[in-house]
Amino acid sequence: MNLPLIWTVLFGLWIALELWVAVVKRASASDARGKDRGSKLVLWVTIAGSLTASGFLRARGLAPMPWPEDALKIAAIAVMVAGLVLRLTAILSLGSSFTGEVATRSDQKLYRGGLYGVVRHPSYLGMVIVFLAIGIHARDWVCLAIALAPPTLALLYRIQVEETALRGLFGREYDDYSRTTKRLIPGIY
Repeated sequence: MNLPLIWTVLFGLWIALELWVAVVKRASASDARGKDRGSKLVLWVTIAGSLTASGFLRARGLAPMPWPEDALKIAAIAVMVAGLVLRLTAILSLGSSFTGEVATRSDQKLYRGGLYGVVRHPSYLGMVIVFLAIGIHARDWVCLAIALAPPTLALLYRIQVEETALRGLFGREYDDYSRTTKRLIPGIY
């Protein structure tokens, strides 16, 4: 089994997915009111910086993980697949309501089915899982922290921005949804 090739293909699929979201799933200026507050830029700059720093530090071997290299590669691949499947499923579940920007439309409906019945932001949970996979793949604790923590914090900011926009659109309906469904981690947060 060629683990490096499998990882490269999966990483490439993640990049392709994010480019698809950025280019194809854009909010139309004619039917959406943007409420992004710079969260998209913050998110992508943080992701690019964190992954670059993690990749640079990986070669330094600052705090190697104690498990066998192949076991960590297999774990990273499994976690990456889980993150990709979760993110793509969440995106496809919302259909045209999912956009790469924080935007709302007056005809939009609050979707509470499927993964959105378990957590309010399953596509962001999928991204966090992808960052975890990238950190595991680095096989270094410092790289894991750098690949996971800053992008997750940027996602938490974006979630706050998005929830403000959704509360503005749906009001009490979104408040009720928030009381019954956790934000990012089922049963916890």
